Amino acid sequence: MKVAFAKGASLEDPCGLFNSSLGGNLSRAIDIHEGATLDDAAFKVLVQAAVALNMAKGRRR
Repeated sequence: MKVAFAKGASLEDPCGLFNSSLGGNLSRAIDIHEGATLDDAAFKVLVQAAVALNMAKGRRR
């Protein structure tokens, strides 16, 4: 499964969850492979930061 963040390059990722689309200037993604574990707390913080970034720029979806 891939979880993409359209403005991921603008987000801090201190836990290093982003592991895909790292070469672009805008988006970042997390590839989650079957059987892999994901730091739930870090993922939640990353999603909340993405929402805050979108809300700050006046883009609600």
